[in-house]
Amino acid sequence: MQNFDWLSLDSEEEVEWSGQPRIKSIIPAVIVGLPLSVFGVGLLIIIGAYLSVKNTFYVVTSRGLYRKKGVLSRDVQKIGYDKIQNISFSQGVFGNYFNYGNIEISTAGGERVEMRFRSIEEPKKVQDMINNRIKDETKGKDQASQRELLEEILSELKDINGKV
Repeated sequence: MQNFDWLSLDSEEEVEWSGQPRIKSIIPAVIVGLPLSVFGVGLLIIIGAYLSVKNTFYVVTSRGLYRKKGVLSRDVQKIGYDKIQNISFSQGVFGNYFNYGNIEISTAGGERVEMRFRSIEEPKKVQDMINNRIKDETKGKDQASQRELLEEILSELKDINGKV
């Protein structure tokens, strides 16, 4: 498994899935870069695409989603399950055939896609895992708020009983 020294997990948080973009996702850069390599620019395009893929990581934990990217610098983004408003996945023709695709995550109050897991293996399976975690998070909050409401009602009934 990957070394996640860049990831700061809470004490009870566990990694449930991790992945990277498929290396084959640089094929378009190679196709564009090879003819341009005559001018020296093509090699930079190919190397940039390769380094981008090799320095991008996606992690699903018991508490949220993480994305790390960056070649010369490091950019780490986290979205907690309670903030996720919408999650979708897409696959092109080749992605459907070879079972890879993109997952797009939107948050409450956000106007656009906040995080994208690009060119990952089995995107439907990862999307289902995230959706199950979101349901568990919502269920836990609903149970906690019901418990608080019942405790509040019980407290008020005790107050009323004490006054009677």
